[in-house]
Amino acid sequence: MKTKCLRLIVTVQSVMILTALIGMTAIAQQDFLFVPPEKDLCFFDAKRIVSRALPAQTNRQANRANVDLFHKQTSKALKKCTYPAMGQGPSTSTFGFRGESVQKSEAVESGPASVQGAANGGDQAELAKKLSNPVASLISFPMQSNFDFKMGTGSGWRYTLNVQPVIPIKLSDQWNLISRTIVPIIHQGNLTGPGSSQTGLGDTVQSFFFSPSKTEPLIWAVGPVVLIPTATNDALGTKKLGLGPTALALKQMNGWTYGVLANHIWSVAGKSSRSEVNSTFLQPFLSYNTRDAWTYSINTESTYDWASNSWAVPIHLSISKLVRFGKQPVSFGGGLRCWATAPVGGPHGCGLRIVVTALFPK
Repeated sequence: MKTKCLRLIVTVQSVMILTALIGMTAIAQQDFLFVPPEKDLCFFDAKRIVSRALPAQTNRQANRANVDLFHKQTSKALKKCTYPAMGQGPSTSTFGFRGESVQKSEAVESGPASVQGAANGGDQAELAKKLSNPVASLISFPMQSNFDFKMGTGSGWRYTLNVQPVIPIKLSDQWNLISRTIVPIIHQGNLTGPGSSQTGLGDTVQSFFFSPSKTEPLIWAVGPVVLIPTATNDALGTKKLGLGPTALALKQMNGWTYGVLANHIWSVAGKSSRSEVNSTFLQPFLSYNTRDAWTYSINTESTYDWASNSWAVPIHLSISKLVRFGKQPVSFGGGLRCWATAPVGGPHGCGLRIVVTALFPK
């Protein structure tokens, strides 16, 4: 049985690592080849577009200028000319000349080489921005792998795969309902005793957020959270049904996203022989999204157990990149998971976090 469990977890980890490698390969393939203007296949087509969009005087200035977008790229993967999405919408392309810009509010075509703006890089950057917002109107399916070490007497370890579908539902023109589910799949060893191991489901945390459709610049949401005793082993869960409130507040500005998510859960039913659940969860977060869909983030996912008066505080430093497989956007990310403090028997030192997220824009 232990051998089968070990094979199962090794298989899962191998699939996750292989998926991450495929994703990073895709990222590498989407790197751009930087060429001088005179060798850029898009140079003359883009110059023609700019000439048509600008007044004659600005045109003469453009002929003498180094056009910013010409240093950018011929895509090795798509064999197309693509430019940074500096416009504000899918029908706007922005061309910059030494700090100046002009917007052309029509669909732009450059013959066989398609000039893509918000429909390519801008679209991915916008999706990465939405992914940083836990209550964005975006269906996502994160698969989050967490590796923790130095547990129990020091030799214990745990692997947790959190399956976390996020599904927004439009209730009206003014309100949205966002369902966030966390289903942990756990494999751990040397925690309940030397040579012991357990594999199975942990307890599911189901949150429902009610959020106004238009809340900018401050985005907020409130709702209930439910702890569902789905653990398949006594060592993997609380065996308690829990209820409580949850809330979220965040702000997004100039590529930055910062805010906090919180909830509190009390147990209301379950095995009387198990400890009561009375815990507060706090997740302050800060992230920065670049125009080419890279995201750098830091957060903590702190839990205070009021029954044992103890904190569990992991700090996450991570980086992710959003890419496309055909029309399917996928985010690949990873980073360190370091424990500032943990209860007795909890993890210590630093572990790892790897996240693969499939996105399904409406």
